Amino acid sequence: MPTTRICDLPRKLIGEKILTRIPVTSLRQVRSTCKSWDALTKSWILAASTEQFLGFMTMNSKVFSLRFRVKQKGGLVDLSIHEVELLNKFDISQVFHCQGILLCVTKNKSKLVVWNPYLNQTRLIKPLRKFHVRDRYALGYNINDNHKILRFWDRCPGSQAVCEIYNLSCDSWKVLDVTTDWDIEYFRRGVSVKGNAYFYAHDKCDAEIGDFLVCFDFTREKFGPRLCLPFHICCEECVTLSCVGVGDEQLAVLYYEEAGISGILEIWVTTMIEPDCVSWSNFLKVDLRPFSHTGGVRFDESAGGSFFVDEQEKVAVVFDLDGDLDGYLSNKTPRYQTAFIIGEDGLFESVCLGEAPNLGVRCPTTGHIPQLHVPLLVCSSPFRPSLVSLLQVNQPQLKRQRRSV
Repeated sequence: MPTTRICDLPRKLIGEKILTRIPVTSLRQVRSTCKSWDALTKSWILAASTEQFLGFMTMNSKVFSLRFRVKQKGGLVDLSIHEVELLNKFDISQVFHCQGILLCVTKNKSKLVVWNPYLNQTRLIKPLRKFHVRDRYALGYNINDNHKILRFWDRCPGSQAVCEIYNLSCDSWKVLDVTTDWDIEYFRRGVSVKGNAYFYAHDKCDAEIGDFLVCFDFTREKFGPRLCLPFHICCEECVTLSCVGVGDEQLAVLYYEEAGISGILEIWVTTMIEPDCVSWSNFLKVDLRPFSHTGGVRFDESAGGSFFVDEQEKVAVVFDLDGDLDGYLSNKTPRYQTAFIIGEDGLFESVCLGEAPNLGVRCPTTGHIPQLHVPLLVCSSPFRPSLVSLLQVNQPQLKRQRRSV
């Protein structure tokens, strides 16, 4: 009886039954199986990215790969979460993704780590000047597909901002001359769309001026004009950004308006976006107040927030802490990292992703431990394999401490 080799298995069987269940962190081992699997891995990931979300997130200061598919009538299917063991020596607070490359910012913002999951390569970025706790970062690429990192820190109104660009292709920093009349709060994350970074910003001097977006163009290496949002912002409201589409061609903005113990959620998606112009279309508007008794979404503005839009199913997956304020106010733990699936016709479901530890520090005088929980942050951009090499001469690579899950 002839023996069937693993390389002889049907391509569809390999893709549907094997590759869709393998963590991104194990792609290198899969690619080394045989030449046909090496070629199939990239093509299948590209095809699967249109049917499921495959990306990364930070939770409890660690980086995880995240894979799921949204069911037609709500819920998550084939949910898979795996810690990235290669990066577990660092406490990571932020992760940015752009065209298959990840930028990881450590919790104290003392280090930057760039990682290519497909090639399993890393690079530690040395600062031109000492990193600052209020640095804002973004990852993008120019017209020649060269990846770059933006580091931005604005001190005060009228002063010159600290603005630097790191070019991955030549391993060098460049200082930019930038003076702004607007500010980006330090906890705000930039979102990469078509290679450029977009930020939620506000006027430095006039609080009456409505908030807006600003774009950093990685080709021209400069900020563009203010871009209008499709709504007016008040102080008790939350705004966070995401991207839409397999190729990250559109920007999405989530607007959450407090209304008592719950609120109203709106999501808008761009119909056209460039560094100097934008137009919007309403994607979803849901009144969450009927779900407040179930412990619905309650955004913490300072946490930044994250969400994912499934245009095909017309639902949003919003990542937040569970809304159990009764337990929170009575100083009871635990609270849980939660994915909320929100859509039209009353669709509202929640999926627990794990416990959120209390990060509060005990008061030395009273002994009281305050409640401090940080929601997970998901890179809204779906993962796409990249062949951009991060290797350099004499560049040390991070080593796994143990085999990936």
